Amino acid sequence: DGLKGSLPQGITAPQVIFRQADFIEASIGNLQVKLLFAACLIAGILFFFLGNFRTMVISLTAIPLSILTAILVFQWLGLSINTMTLGGLAIAIGELVDDAVVDVENILRRLREKAARGEPYSVFRTVVAASLEVRTAIVYATLIIALVFVPLFALPGIEGRLFVPLGIAYIVSILASLVVSVLLTPVLCSYLLPALVSHDHGETRLVRWLKARYRTVLERVLAAPRLPIALAGIAVVLAIAAVPFFPTTFLPPFNEGSITLGLRLNPGATLSESVRIAESAEAALRGLPEIDHLGRRTGRAELDEHAEGVHVTEFEIQLKPGGRAKEAVYADIRQRLKNLPASISLGQPIAHRLDHMLSGVRAQIAIKLFGEDLDTLRAQAGLLRERLAKIPGLADLDIEKQVLAPQIKVRVDFDAAARYGISTAQLTRTLQTLVDGEKVTQIVEGNRRFDLVVRLPESARSLEGLKNLLVETPGGRVPLSKLASIEDADGPNQITRDDGRRRIVISANAQERALSEVVADLRAAVADFPLPEGYFITLGGQFQAQEEAARLISLLALGSVALIFMVLYSRYRSALLAGLIMANVPLALVGSVLGLWLSGQPLSVAALIGFITLAGIATRNGILKISHYLNLMRFEGESFSPAMIVRGSLERLTPVLMTALVAAFALVPLLFEAEQPGTEILHPVAVVIFGGLISSTLLDTFVTPALFWLYGRKPAERLLAEGGDEAL
Repeated sequence: DGLKGSLPQGITAPQVIFRQADFIEASIGNLQVKLLFAACLIAGILFFFLGNFRTMVISLTAIPLSILTAILVFQWLGLSINTMTLGGLAIAIGELVDDAVVDVENILRRLREKAARGEPYSVFRTVVAASLEVRTAIVYATLIIALVFVPLFALPGIEGRLFVPLGIAYIVSILASLVVSVLLTPVLCSYLLPALVSHDHGETRLVRWLKARYRTVLERVLAAPRLPIALAGIAVVLAIAAVPFFPTTFLPPFNEGSITLGLRLNPGATLSESVRIAESAEAALRGLPEIDHLGRRTGRAELDEHAEGVHVTEFEIQLKPGGRAKEAVYADIRQRLKNLPASISLGQPIAHRLDHMLSGVRAQIAIKLFGEDLDTLRAQAGLLRERLAKIPGLADLDIEKQVLAPQIKVRVDFDAAARYGISTAQLTRTLQTLVDGEKVTQIVEGNRRFDLVVRLPESARSLEGLKNLLVETPGGRVPLSKLASIEDADGPNQITRDDGRRRIVISANAQERALSEVVADLRAAVADFPLPEGYFITLGGQFQAQEEAARLISLLALGSVALIFMVLYSRYRSALLAGLIMANVPLALVGSVLGLWLSGQPLSVAALIGFITLAGIATRNGILKISHYLNLMRFEGESFSPAMIVRGSLERLTPVLMTALVAAFALVPLLFEAEQPGTEILHPVAVVIFGGLISSTLLDTFVTPALFWLYGRKPAERLLAEGGDEAL
């Protein structure tokens, strides 16, 4: 506003065309709203199961304390509150109350049992004993959830920069919730629950109804346990078999609210011609209803990080909220500009920079053709482009602008130069100074400074002017034509190399089709394309980064599984019991795969991160159940029998359902508005975890008791025979 009064006549007030902070602020704002919504959902689920405000408040205390602790750790580590750290908190928020929920539920159940007997009891001792009863299971389950994320800190590149802050936020908040459940939750229970128990009417109607139905079905399952195990096994096999058929992508597309449109003419086009074509494009774009405003620039300064000639025009297009899907807008823009004599590239500002970091070009796919002869490279690139243009879904197909530009070539005659006593190096250095110019001083005008460059006038730099140019030699001035041959010729406007080899690039984007499917067809076309001897083709871009990241994440996932097994084995001293608990991981895979299929999500790096996170969360249910079975046998005189398994499953039904449903439904805000800023990269993670938690909870409810009944007798009795008075 302060500039308006001092602007020259004819100059309008400046308008911000693109501001990256807008996208960041929108992302953070959206995530903050989703965090609050998730907290409300958590409160509703807890009240639905527990039936009173006191237990709900005790459990919810873990959320603000854990988040505040995470923020303090961010400050200590020098991290900011950004989209990814908030994303880590958004994914973890449902799990922050899990430890407290298990503790509160067990303490409340034990207090009710004591009160039902009608005998005097110590609230303090009852609370301590009940808390210690589930303490080991809570600690080990939470440590496993945190540990599975640790290998992901080895992720390099863009994926590491994105997901390491998310992992730090996730792990710190989860560990903080464990500390709260161990130190604060029992204290709050000892103050708030005794009065509640004295006026308590027992479990809620919902819980009583669920337990009655669950008992009936579970007894039938234990009578014939192999059938549900076989059905679950078939579901797992089908889910694993479906994974290779999913389309893949590197990262979910961002919704930056703006579009970067590039128009590229042949090098050598004049500024006036570029402006004329850009004005035609601008007029065609004005009819798009989604456009709020747009700006354009032609060329970039020589010192710019991405310097471009005047043959390149870039549009920054700001879109209105809502409207058509981004792909539909892209298709409309391509249709409107298809008749312009220019190559077109479409993308988004941040996405373009990511593409440039991955492959060196501002497109999703980069096909690089290597060879020695530039004419052959250009000819082969043209033939290859014709073949690739037939691939459906391949858009913005463009060959790097390597064209023949008019040049004046000066070839030094070494013998003539020697006769006149001037060295070749001195002659070429003199020519370069006269033609390119040399900075001799600076001119200062007020606050502005200009370099003063001395060089030959335009007429002297022409073909005839150079021929008549007098060059100083020891024998006097000599025309340049006596020292060198000077002629008009054509030459390449640029020569680019990768790893010391000349190359030309064909860039492209995927449109209305999965990137992995387009790349598969592209690879088939390139494999059948004949090339001269010594020439070869490489492919790069987002898909290559996705393939490399997928391979690395698969290896890291094996490390996470190994960590889970080692932690469980160290506690239960039985590979079989550890395996029974880890059976929840493939059970979770069923729901994750189904969730990705129903939501139409491709298999991205974000989805793979979700799978690894889910592996830790899914083991919690198994730990809570099997630890309780073992504690019933060790401390309450139960024998290994279906009756013991039914009792243990019923007593753990409420905490298992609450922890799973809270963790799952806290992700519901991330399941909707998947294209909103801040949600795009977290949506696949939420889909995988939500679907996996639903399937693992439903299947674990019956499969884990059946597996324990079939295979758990020997390791359980051996563990109990070793003695010990510590709860498992």
